[in-house]
Amino acid sequence: MAEVLTWVIERRVALADRAVRLRKELAEIEAEVARLEAAEVVIGQFIEAERTGLADDPAVAEEFERVTATPGAGGLLLVPHREPGMNESRLPADYQAIWKIVVAAAEPVPAKDVSVTLGKGTQPGQVEPVRGKLRRLTDRGWLHRTPAGRFTAAPQSRA
Repeated sequence: MAEVLTWVIERRVALADRAVRLRKELAEIEAEVARLEAAEVVIGQFIEAERTGLADDPAVAEEFERVTATPGAGGLLLVPHREPGMNESRLPADYQAIWKIVVAAAEPVPAKDVSVTLGKGTQPGQVEPVRGKLRRLTDRGWLHRTPAGRFTAAPQSRA
């Protein structure tokens, strides 16, 4: 019986390690997607400006700067990894709202409850974007996900 317990523990540890590697790989893929989305926007704007003869317009240059220098563009992280002493003001407004709901809750909350609190609803198309943001906050150390799939404040988030 002890062999079975040992096998279960080893399997759990191996799968947990694999999950960490996969989360990191997913974060890298998401960053690449964000870079490609930004490139798509910029190239599309440039092509349109060239087509209409406005390529030298200062407004086009200003828009180019805005698109390529904002968080999420060019591989910049929209949600930074949490470091000691960092507060939620470093998060984009929609992530701050989600973080505040979870931290204020007395118990771990499911994504559906966070979605309802945000006024988004309970349909899968309304809950899944919120769940994605909750997972991103979890992956970056802002929140903790329980084994039951509910979210709570990370230990360093509690006041």
